[in-house]
Amino acid sequence: MPLLKAQPKQPKSATIQIRVEEDEKLKLDTYAEFIDSSPAYVVIEVLKLLFNKDREFKSWLSQHTNNHNPDQTEGGSLTETVKKA
Repeated sequence: MPLLKAQPKQPKSATIQIRVEEDEKLKLDTYAEFIDSSPAYVVIEVLKLLFNKDREFKSWLSQHTNNHNPDQTEGGSLTETVKKA
């Protein structure tokens, strides 16, 4: 039996670029510092929370996911990016 566990596999990630108001950027950076994490981690977790809590979006997504082929969309879709992140 190995003494160390295998490193967990990191999910695939994609890069996005967004513009936010300066106040929100400051809050994001401050919150990331508060939880000793990166701003990217905070954004990913907030998106996961939003997508999991929004029942109307979940219903809409389940109806539209089957009609969507990520390979046909240049750059991928938001849901594809979130699932990979």
